[in-house]
Amino acid sequence: MPKAIVVNMTGAQVGEVELSEAVFGIEPNEAVVHAVVKNHLANCRQGTQSALTRAEVSGGGIKPYRQKGTGRARQGSTRAPQWTHGGIVFAPKPRSYRYTLNKKVRRLALKSVLSAKAAEGNVIVVDGLTVPEIKTKTVQSFLNAVNAGKAVLVTPEVDMNVVKSARNIPGVSATTAKLINVYDILNAKQLIVDKAALDVIEEVFAY
Repeated sequence: MPKAIVVNMTGAQVGEVELSEAVFGIEPNEAVVHAVVKNHLANCRQGTQSALTRAEVSGGGIKPYRQKGTGRARQGSTRAPQWTHGGIVFAPKPRSYRYTLNKKVRRLALKSVLSAKAAEGNVIVVDGLTVPEIKTKTVQSFLNAVNAGKAVLVTPEVDMNVVKSARNIPGVSATTAKLINVYDILNAKQLIVDKAALDVIEEVFAY
């Protein structure tokens, strides 16, 4: 059964905890993780790209010169794609890149990255991940004490003190147990979880 160290907010180890085999002990499925990350990035796209076709570019209504007798190639408009300032062929238009994946696939991917982090020894459980006031220095000191670089801080519920204290640290983000996602965990080196949040994760994602 996978295990993780338990630390307090000073970074001192105060114990060890056994992690759920069903969530943190499975064989990671790389193909499913890849599919979910690809889906996440596609869903993040704004899709606001736009360019003008030859029908939408201003001008070009008149034939630039007569059809025959000039020695040049025949042209019907100065806004055809081969002209400077002409329209774009198959111009991109605003669209949504969003698509959905099955819930079981998303869940398997999440358990895969959690299991990979546990196998690497990069899951750190905190006995009370809280800060009394909004202070970046407090969170930075804690991260230094546990030798954490890029990290995801997971709390059981939204804790604005933790969120605001961590958001100015490069590579560090804060989220709640029910909102953790594959991309954030994969993008971070350490997963730092509040003890209460760990119970929520194991309860919600065990099946």
